[in-house]
Amino acid sequence: MDRRKFIQAATLSGMGLIAVGKSAWAARSVEPATERKLIVVLLRGAVDGLNVVIPHGDPNYYQMRPTIAVPRPGQEDGAIDLDGYFGLHPALISLQPLWQQGKLAFVQAAGSPDPTRSHFDAQDFMESGTPGRKATADGWMNRLLGNLPGVSTPTRAISVGPVMPRILSGHMATTNIASGAAAGRPGVLDRPAIGTAFSKLYQGQDAMSHAYRDAQQAHLEVMSSLEDEMRNADNGAPPPNGFPVDASHVARLMRNNPRIQLAFMALGGWDTHANEGAGKGQLANHLSPLGQGLATLARELGPTFDDTTIVVMSEFGRTVRQNGNNGTDHGHGNVMWLLGGRIAGGKVHGDWPGLDENRLYEGRDLAVTTDFRTVLAQVAERHLQLPDTRLEQIFPALPRQVKPLNLMRV
Repeated sequence: MDRRKFIQAATLSGMGLIAVGKSAWAARSVEPATERKLIVVLLRGAVDGLNVVIPHGDPNYYQMRPTIAVPRPGQEDGAIDLDGYFGLHPALISLQPLWQQGKLAFVQAAGSPDPTRSHFDAQDFMESGTPGRKATADGWMNRLLGNLPGVSTPTRAISVGPVMPRILSGHMATTNIASGAAAGRPGVLDRPAIGTAFSKLYQGQDAMSHAYRDAQQAHLEVMSSLEDEMRNADNGAPPPNGFPVDASHVARLMRNNPRIQLAFMALGGWDTHANEGAGKGQLANHLSPLGQGLATLARELGPTFDDTTIVVMSEFGRTVRQNGNNGTDHGHGNVMWLLGGRIAGGKVHGDWPGLDENRLYEGRDLAVTTDFRTVLAQVAERHLQLPDTRLEQIFPALPRQVKPLNLMRV
């Protein structure tokens, strides 16, 4: 790409409209997305999975976390019992109905096989889908988009946040929208004079002109849907700030716009090196709006939730032992969350290695017994109905799971 095209592409991306790959510049006909949808939520900073899905049946958990272990079920601020061995953090009480309905499941001891404890590298590997390979040019959700049946439009995959994330970057065209209240605010190009000037500038038939028009069309489509949603809010009052707001926006967009099939959101603040807390405290204060937002997604999607799978993941887990600051340090194995109408819910999946000293990874962390790509591949195959032959293109060198996982009902 020459300097002029690079500057033009950066301008489009910087305006928050769209990130356009090479294939997006070809002429495309409009085709609705398939009914089966996928939402991925990445918890940046490495959430403490052992305090999310608590192994209250393992005495080592309480021995190694004397002040930050979530109390056993039935105790004050105790875990919500799931299956007699594992429990859910009490701050996630809003998700209990989904567990009881069989629409929420977890995969314990999941994560990346790469040993890095660097947030930057681990997030990069999780978004590229190629652990240990830094040279991968695109994200696995972008590759997934390119392998799904049907013709893609720029709004088939959306992300919420300030910039287009690594996971959706690549050749396929995807749309980015701002988070929170800024999602529905007019942008620079919505000003008539500026919009008209840019339309004249990009009225040609070259690649960047096509890209600009695709970006504008996607932007107008998303803004129209958001305006409809805001107009129907209770007496015009805005909802509370935070993840539940974004979750509501995404849910209503996906419910009302059949072209949107994939969505991505990221949340920060999970790096709990100090004062993590147990049933209450810093972690609980982050988990509560996360749970509320996921419950909002399920509720606001309406009937579409039955055709949706939501995956929540984080770059790695945290140490089994608490540190001297009443927190936890960078670890290895973690827990993945699955929500939706087609998952095998009401169960903690995976090969649980336990927390015995001789079973810990490098003597300090929960071991990884389920590669995160195995979970994502099964969602792609069984939920999105992607052929086996396509999986290798999305997750190169996909490992075989020693013990088969049955995460999806259909």
